[in-house]
Amino acid sequence: MTRITLDQANSIIAASFAKGSELGLKPLSTVVLDAGGHLIAFQRQDGASTLRPQIACAKAGGALGLGISSRKIGDMAAERPTFIASLGPVAPHGVVPAAGGVIVVDESGAPIGAVGITGDTSDNDEACALAGIAAAGLKPQA
Repeated sequence: MTRITLDQANSIIAASFAKGSELGLKPLSTVVLDAGGHLIAFQRQDGASTLRPQIACAKAGGALGLGISSRKIGDMAAERPTFIASLGPVAPHGVVPAAGGVIVVDESGAPIGAVGITGDTSDNDEACALAGIAAAGLKPQA
């Protein structure tokens, strides 16, 4: 597999929302980007705040841009805050250094896209991203 299909992207979103409902989370917003950072699909649950699309894209796009999850970008920000802060203006979607942006890989480990979720705590956002990826039969970056 070399890409995430629209059907898979929609499955990721549906499963991420289902996981959020199961956990009793706040309204989520989920984006799925292709390997080049282009939008495949996005949905925002009723009641989600208005900046959530941009945050979700920045989590997913930042992960793709640096080749690591947005959780790891957050860890990096603690060590190199000036570097991470400087990425916002040069990254097409921005960079949000908090969990919830997960790279999706193919069988060989090559990135085929990313999922970004926002709306609850970053740990819960990431749990929903991983649930969505698994439900679509895809694999997150290790």
